[in-house]
Amino acid sequence: CLQANLISELLVVFVCATTGQGDPPDNMKIFWRFLFRKNLPPGSLCQLDYAVLGLGDSSYPKFNFVAKKLHKRVLQLGGNPLLPVALGDDQHDLGPDAVVDPWLLALWDKILALYPLSPGHEIISPDVRLPPKYTLHYLAEDSQHPDDGLLQPTAPRAVPSELHPFTARMVFNQRVTAESHFQDVRLIEFDVTGSGITFSAGDVVMIQPQNRPEDVQQFCQLLRLDPDRCFVLKPTEPGTSLPALLPQPCTIRHLVTHYLDISCVPRRSFFELLSYFSTNELEREKLQEFSSAQGQEELYSYCNRPRRTTLEALWDFPHTTCAIPPDYLLELIPRIRPRAFSIASSMLAHPDRIQILVAVVWYKTRLSKPRRGLCSTWLASLNPEQGNAVVRVPLWVKKGGMKFPADPDTPVIMIGPGTGVAPFRAAIQERVAQGRRGNCLFFGCRQKSKDFYCQAEWEELVTKGFLTLFTAFSRDQEEKVYVQHRIQENRRLVWELLSRGNAHVYLAG
Repeated sequence: CLQANLISELLVVFVCATTGQGDPPDNMKIFWRFLFRKNLPPGSLCQLDYAVLGLGDSSYPKFNFVAKKLHKRVLQLGGNPLLPVALGDDQHDLGPDAVVDPWLLALWDKILALYPLSPGHEIISPDVRLPPKYTLHYLAEDSQHPDDGLLQPTAPRAVPSELHPFTARMVFNQRVTAESHFQDVRLIEFDVTGSGITFSAGDVVMIQPQNRPEDVQQFCQLLRLDPDRCFVLKPTEPGTSLPALLPQPCTIRHLVTHYLDISCVPRRSFFELLSYFSTNELEREKLQEFSSAQGQEELYSYCNRPRRTTLEALWDFPHTTCAIPPDYLLELIPRIRPRAFSIASSMLAHPDRIQILVAVVWYKTRLSKPRRGLCSTWLASLNPEQGNAVVRVPLWVKKGGMKFPADPDTPVIMIGPGTGVAPFRAAIQERVAQGRRGNCLFFGCRQKSKDFYCQAEWEELVTKGFLTLFTAFSRDQEEKVYVQHRIQENRRLVWELLSRGNAHVYLAG
């Protein structure tokens, strides 16, 4: 839509991130291809005033590459930059805000000078609370609950996607690290029969997680919400589309369980909006400090460093929390984002099945409760062998960044320490099923007896001549041994495969 209208736009502000090795994000790829078409005339954007804000991370070699390249290309096509490109950096103590705050002030000065407000209009003061985007309209208490059957399998209308995930049955959920090992890693399998899902080695499964029932209950108690109340959402402004993933009508329990990310670390905007609802002077002052430019170091120490969750932050502001109008919930708390996992199996070896290797995220900060990954903890808690209930997980598949060679004679060198071996398990299964023998895997973990994933599988393939395997167990001896040491030790073989065999090299983990 943007490329179709860009020629006639007068003012555009581009906000863009970077993915992988300086690549544009998925949702930008079509626009990127359009912008770099060779047949676009040099002056085609001469009427356009524009500004570019990049959201990047200076620990990556191609820092804000997309923003810089976009700025140069629009300039090349005749665009008029209002400001130099802004390069937000996640590594800064204050995060991207260190660059974004002063840039936004300068941007509004430029925009208002070029496009002054028409008579009778004035800038809304930052002290004014804007109306909510949606309003919740509660239904009568005796109305039926719509949640029943929400996660039952449905006949897919098309290939499953984010808007229409497939609710796959979990077949097994098995720990693959020793019980004495510090990390819990699971091999999990889903049945996708009848979904229309197809995939190749290197592809990714997207999983839509949900909040823990005890967290949902706490949240509802704090905000004095009845989890069983039913509501319909209505947009405040006509023409505003409703959130695609929320059923209509919906219960508060479903909204909090499946939609609101109450376990994410809250952003500055969360505290800013919260300050408008506060009836308690002390709490309001603290919230205003957290949302000011001067209070960002304090906010970082409170929120980001200990990885404090939104639910925990709400506990710390009890007077404000119980005054939050439900209408603002969807603006206050972001939606739960899907998580991506490399597929660890091949359809040729396991038809109608998807397997993933999941490291359960669990770590300590200065907060008393350990931090837990939302999706990995949820998946690990599901037990398909307990009771008669079928365990279902909403998922869909996306193309991955790794493509394995079509030529059967091209050897493949795969370097996959830890759970990074997952996509290579899929690739090896796929290549073995096709009779391809040029598979070389460098695998590293801590101890052979504790976290050597798929050991029996790899050893059987070595015996059959399908796999050359090099292992590095970093803690099994006095000196640390990693995959790079094994590559160096076997440099003649690696060089032979690269120089004569034209081998492809893949690294994950």
